[in-house]
Amino acid sequence: MSERPPQDNFSPDPQQALAQIRADIDGLTREYAQGKLNAAQFNALYKHYTDKRTLIQRLIERNPQGDAWRAAAERGHTAMLRDQLEARALYYVVFRRGERRPLLAQGKISQQAAQRMHSLLQVLWAMQNWRRGLAQKAIGNEAWLLLVTGDDAFTLVLYFLQPSAWQMNHLRELHDDFERANRVALVRGLPPERMVFPQRALLE
Repeated sequence: MSERPPQDNFSPDPQQALAQIRADIDGLTREYAQGKLNAAQFNALYKHYTDKRTLIQRLIERNPQGDAWRAAAERGHTAMLRDQLEARALYYVVFRRGERRPLLAQGKISQQAAQRMHSLLQVLWAMQNWRRGLAQKAIGNEAWLLLVTGDDAFTLVLYFLQPSAWQMNHLRELHDDFERANRVALVRGLPPERMVFPQRALLE
C-alpha cells in the first residue's frame, strides 16, 4: 500500500493553502515515479488536487476577503481515493514447472477472466524453457493478469485494476520466497501439502 501524506491542518492564508496543494502534487508525482501508486490512483488524486486548486482560486477571485475558500482547502480526503483505486488481487494459481495440475489456487474468478488465463496457461505449458521474469497484461473490464516465473514454478495472479510497481515487486518477492522455502519439495516433486505458500498473503 502506498504511503499516506501527512494530514496537517490547512493554512489560514489562501496563498499558503495553494502552495500546499502544489507541494501535494509534487509529492504525488514522486510517489508515482517510485512505483507506489498505480495509474488510476495517480489520475484520480491529480484530478482531486487540481480541482481543489481551481475551486480555491475561483472562490478567492469572487471574494478575496471571504472565508469560503477554507472549506475547499481542508485536507484529509485523499485516503479514500487511494484505497478505492488500489489494485486488489482476486485470484491466484501456482504451478510447478512441467505440470498442469496447480499446486494451489485461491480466490474468485469470472468466466471471461478464466478463459483469458487458460489461454495464457496453454502458452506457458507449451514452453520448454522460460526465463525468470515478471509480466503483466490487461484482459478487459479493468482486470489485469500478472505472471511471475521462477526457476521451478510460476505464479499467475488476477487483479482488479492495474497493480502499481510496488505491488508487482511485492508479488515477485512472494514467489521468490515460495521457491526458496520449497526448493527441495519442488525439485523432488513432493506434494503441495509439504509446501508453504507465501502467495496466501495476496488474499489474506
